[in-house]
Amino acid sequence: MKNTTNNTEYYIYARKSSETEDRQVLSIESQKNELLDLVKRDGLNIKEIKEEAHSAKAPGRPVFSEMLDCIERGIVKGIVVWHVDRLSRNSVDTGRIVYLFDLGKLIEIVTPTQVFRNTPNDKFMLSLFCGQAKMENDNKALNVKRGLKAKVEKGMFPSHAPTGYLNNRYLDKGNKDIITDPDRFNLVKKMFEMVLSQIYTPIQVLKTATEDWKLRKTDGKKIARSTWYGMLSNSFYAGIFEYPLGSGNWYKGIHQPMISEEQFDQIQAILGKKGKQRPRAHVFAFTGLMRCGECKAMITCEEKIKRQKNGNVHRYIYYHCTKRVNPNCTQGSIEQSELEKQILQTIGSLKIPPEFHDWGLKWVKRENQKESQDRNLILTQQQRAYKECIAQLDELIDMRAAKEITPEEYVQKKTKLQKDKVKLKKLLDDTDDTATKWHNKADEMFDFARDAVEKFNNGGLEGKRYVLSRLGSNLILKDKILTTNLEETLIPMKEAAKEVKKIHETFEPIEGIDRITQIEALYSQSPALYPQPDSNRRFTG
Repeated sequence: MKNTTNNTEYYIYARKSSETEDRQVLSIESQKNELLDLVKRDGLNIKEIKEEAHSAKAPGRPVFSEMLDCIERGIVKGIVVWHVDRLSRNSVDTGRIVYLFDLGKLIEIVTPTQVFRNTPNDKFMLSLFCGQAKMENDNKALNVKRGLKAKVEKGMFPSHAPTGYLNNRYLDKGNKDIITDPDRFNLVKKMFEMVLSQIYTPIQVLKTATEDWKLRKTDGKKIARSTWYGMLSNSFYAGIFEYPLGSGNWYKGIHQPMISEEQFDQIQAILGKKGKQRPRAHVFAFTGLMRCGECKAMITCEEKIKRQKNGNVHRYIYYHCTKRVNPNCTQGSIEQSELEKQILQTIGSLKIPPEFHDWGLKWVKRENQKESQDRNLILTQQQRAYKECIAQLDELIDMRAAKEITPEEYVQKKTKLQKDKVKLKKLLDDTDDTATKWHNKADEMFDFARDAVEKFNNGGLEGKRYVLSRLGSNLILKDKILTTNLEETLIPMKEAAKEVKKIHETFEPIEGIDRITQIEALYSQSPALYPQPDSNRRFTG
């Protein structure tokens, strides 16, 4: 296949990408070797060798575009390529090559098996071969999408398994499911449970897992903060997933869930997220917050609709045990309206007027000022002890350097002093921070007691859920009665609310005296609200 245009200069173009389309294609180096043999055999004049690792499914290959620009400027007029599908697998690049033939800028495309010139038949065949390559790509994409759709409809997550799970490599292609990771599943589950307890912040949980438990991902790396928050927001752990992401198409996975959907929603509430809408019949206010008093399983909820013959429709919401712990649990259901009455009764016993909120904070401030002198004395003593501990450590190092003590004695004494140092540092921090924590806790408690009823009645589902979650972490439903084990800070608040109610019921304002001044005076005269110095503090929590 001798070249008839001896003055024509050519580019050698070699391309390979990591796409599926190129699995059976020669490497770039092999393509170059084949083409150099062709050039030598046919006596072609080569200007330059162009090569790149880039897919041709879409326009935008920088080396290819630069090569066509040079041909358009008349620098060279021919291309040597292993196969025309190396040049194009998309309609835009194919069209540009054909157009360069039409302009007379491109004279020849040479392959080991065929030469394409500026003739109608050659241009048609070139377009046909490139079009065929495009069709192969399109068909592969359709087959992949079809396969993924079939997979997700079976409940198989079609992507990399998140931490705590593993992709099953031992099943046939298309049937590879996701299994639990025996080394990580229970640890990650424990992390979720710690967040759900609301005793620990997500960051504290992450620190415990990575530093104390030494939990690592499958690649050996630590779980980053962003990865951890992504895990907390990933519904896969609740047994459901969206595919494609953002499509609104949700699927029930066949993998073993780590948490329930109710627990997942509770975590989103803890994180302050509303969460993505999922295909659920209804959203209920109190799911995931209560446990059954008989078998300790979670309390779930369901809606029942009764339609009468006259056309009236009645909607009832019932809460009951999931019976996942004990299928034979004997506990029945309670209607939401009855449950809400019990919650309102509890928070109603805590309700305080705005005047008491303001007076209470003034009281906390006064008490704090009274105790500041004693606290400063304690702080001084702790600082002295801390400095002495550091001095003893320094002295111990000097003694070891002088060989006055043995290595065993040194390690023993040093370990004890290090523990004392850590303990004293914590006492210092706690003492220094007591006043701020005390005041903030009191403010939070008074706010809740003042606004709980209003928030429950008018705050919608989120308001109802917030109020119930604040009443305590051990909410038990048994025999249709909700037991609210009040937070420690709310117990004295309940006692104070009774006394405040009595004061306001018997209050008769005196003419000419400010009402708030009178009320605050009555608060201060009450032994229940204003303890004597030897009494137990009521509002510290």
